[in-house]
Amino acid sequence: MAESRKERARHWQYDELPGVDLLRARYIRKTFVRHTHENFVIAAIADGAEVFHHGGGDVYAGAGSLALVNPDTPHTGRAGVPEGWRYGAVYPSPEVVAAIAAETTTLRGTPGFVTPVLDDPYTVRLVHQVLRATDEGNALAADTLLRVTVTRLLRLNGGTLPRREVRAAGAGIAARARAVLEERMADPPTLERLAAELGTGPFALLRAFRDTYGMPPHTWLTDARVRRARRLLDAGTAPSEAAVAVGFTDQPHLNRHFGRIVGVPPGAYQRERKNVQDARGGTPVPSGAWQWNGQKHSQTYGTTEEESRTVPSYGTPSVSGSPSDSPGSPSA
Repeated sequence: MAESRKERARHWQYDELPGVDLLRARYIRKTFVRHTHENFVIAAIADGAEVFHHGGGDVYAGAGSLALVNPDTPHTGRAGVPEGWRYGAVYPSPEVVAAIAAETTTLRGTPGFVTPVLDDPYTVRLVHQVLRATDEGNALAADTLLRVTVTRLLRLNGGTLPRREVRAAGAGIAARARAVLEERMADPPTLERLAAELGTGPFALLRAFRDTYGMPPHTWLTDARVRRARRLLDAGTAPSEAAVAVGFTDQPHLNRHFGRIVGVPPGAYQRERKNVQDARGGTPVPSGAWQWNGQKHSQTYGTTEEESRTVPSYGTPSVSGSPSDSPGSPSA
């Protein structure tokens, strides 16, 4: 029982679901700092509760609900109850979601989620079934279940995302500041020097940047560094080299910020990417698997007996969105 109370996380990709990241985690003390994702976040809470700052305040996602975050939307994350929260998540790219929306909904423009929390135990089970299908190497089930999941969420909680308007000169200054920080990520200027280069004052720049991007420049820069580090890790760059390349002082510095944004250490993150590459060569089980409760699991995440009981097995989804044709399956 004590083993199942430990924090565990696995962040990985499945070769047959391009454009989608996957996560299983149990967190108790973990705190996610303010950050963004390039992809959509569809997090299905199985146990406990998560609280995350979104928009103008904190929102609560308990067991049987989903935390839904659109791309490039600043948010945080922490436990909402003392025992923490256990969840599975899929992170489909904007292109994946747009293609599904075009085929299965009447949404026009850029599709997205209207509210950040949706109480829907049925879709929570669907998300966990997507993850299980990837574990078992069932590409047909994983792809089908993902499409059913996204379609259902867009029908229940979807809308057209508003276009971000550049309303004032401040937004233009913020965009120029962002371009400078992207170009000089490894050696950024101070706020005062950056403001002087752009012909404005430090507080005016700070205000404009926060209004435009939802966070101050230094927070945005840390988030951007982690994003770029992820790309370098995906390409096979060693974590120590990636850390210096994006402007962190050393690998421990990268480790600290990477874990507070991605949820796993950069080494564990990169091993899972390598496992995807290995799988293309015919290795269906991640390397470095370890034993827990008598079963093999990835070295970064273990599935407890409790999870095996609470996450049902998948079947073939019907057109209506039902994850199983077996008796007793909930209707869509």
